[in-house]
Amino acid sequence: MSAPIILLKEGTEQQQGKRQILSNIQACQVVADSVRTTLGPRGLDKMIVDTRGKATISNDGATILKLLDIVFPAAKTLVDIAKSQDAEVGDGTTSVVVLAAELMKNAKPFIEDGVHPQIIIRAYRKAAQLAISKLNELAVKIEGAANQREMLIKCASTTLSSKLVNAERDFFAEMVVDAVSYLDERLPVNMIGIKKVSGGSITESRLIKGVAFKKAFSYAGFEMQPKEYAKPKIALLNIELELKAEKENAEIRIENVKDYQQIVDAEWTILYDKLQKIHDSGAKIVLSKLPIGDVATQWFADRDMFCAGRVTDDDLQRTMESCGGSILTTVSQISDEALARCDNFHEEQVGNERFNFFIGCTKACSCTLVLRGGAEQFIDETERSLHDAIMIVRRARKNDSVVAGGGAIDMELSRHIRDVARSIPGKEQLLLAAFARSFEIIPQQLCHNAGMDATDILNKLRHRHAKGEKWSGVDIQRETIADNMEACVWEPALVKTNAITAAAEAACLILSVDQTVKNPKS
Repeated sequence: MSAPIILLKEGTEQQQGKRQILSNIQACQVVADSVRTTLGPRGLDKMIVDTRGKATISNDGATILKLLDIVFPAAKTLVDIAKSQDAEVGDGTTSVVVLAAELMKNAKPFIEDGVHPQIIIRAYRKAAQLAISKLNELAVKIEGAANQREMLIKCASTTLSSKLVNAERDFFAEMVVDAVSYLDERLPVNMIGIKKVSGGSITESRLIKGVAFKKAFSYAGFEMQPKEYAKPKIALLNIELELKAEKENAEIRIENVKDYQQIVDAEWTILYDKLQKIHDSGAKIVLSKLPIGDVATQWFADRDMFCAGRVTDDDLQRTMESCGGSILTTVSQISDEALARCDNFHEEQVGNERFNFFIGCTKACSCTLVLRGGAEQFIDETERSLHDAIMIVRRARKNDSVVAGGGAIDMELSRHIRDVARSIPGKEQLLLAAFARSFEIIPQQLCHNAGMDATDILNKLRHRHAKGEKWSGVDIQRETIADNMEACVWEPALVKTNAITAAAEAACLILSVDQTVKNPKS
């Protein structure tokens, strides 16, 4: 007998064949089970505690999967599609994971029966194209500015209905639409700032049409500075305006007190020279990324100027993008174009914090959401919920086509693919039917999470859609079936398109992997 040929290093783990594909499908099922119960308005939240003991309470699929430390290689694909859905459209992260897992679950019996994975993949890709072309055909385009605003509010409201702020969704939906409507046509997300202030009621949250941030660290003399200006010029600096103890930076040998005094005077002269140049530029407000010391603070206060040091990079950047000007690293020559401008500046108390408000920005439209609430985890989850709603409203503004949510569009696509499958001979018919059946997981899971009889509701939905009632979906509030287009449970068509594409791609990718080789640690 010839000796066995060893290709891989000792300790390498490898699995291959049918068992490997089934094992990958099993792992993906477990991942989907971890977020399945968060779907829909009656979905439950998950609490994830990290190694430092910080608890995160959320029902956002992408957030949960990001915090779960998943090590199984194939299951990480589901984390990636949730992240891509979150980055692309902002919502539907749980739906995409649940749908992908269901597509794999329905492919499992075919793999066990020996059907080649490539046949399944080919059929799934065809079914995904059928679903997307039908979806584009069904999508309702909203015309007119007044109708569009109403549509955006309904889309934001549908997104927020499954979040922790469900009770106040009408209040926040209006706020989110106002925030996005205030931006210019590029709708840049970074121009919407979100600030969190603990305490107070959630309905005390407010939208500021301008830049707002927490008062920076301040020295003595700050209270003497004016806290309100009309049409001020703003100097944005990346310069330290305080006296430095030079013993850390240099060694100077001196022989008499006079020489020492000259060195001290030189330091003060350098600082005063900088402050004078800032004052001569005409700036009334000075913001710096680096500290502004007590001498400078008092100097500015004597000249009726406002200053704030240690302003965070994000806030300084957003002020520059909104109010114009540029961040200066020297004060030797401050031109008028280098200064930012706004219509009004004032300082105001928000809860226990002092906030600086820059209203009426001259360069770009920017706004800030100031969120209030009790527990820190609650405000964090509100921020994540509003981020989803903002992304949805942005997408709906750019692609003003909507479909009915609550499982209505899923049941209609399921019916359509099933009808097409009947006209195709061979194995492909069974595979298309399996793909169609996968769509039913969305209304089914909505029913499970709301404590409703899923089998009964699904039978009724199949009957309604067979009769041609294309927008029939689950009515969670009344625990029955309703026309979700009329009930205003809307979501942008783009969310569904992206979810179907991502779920089908993930399922095909995992079904195509038949071997895993795990190298030993070096």
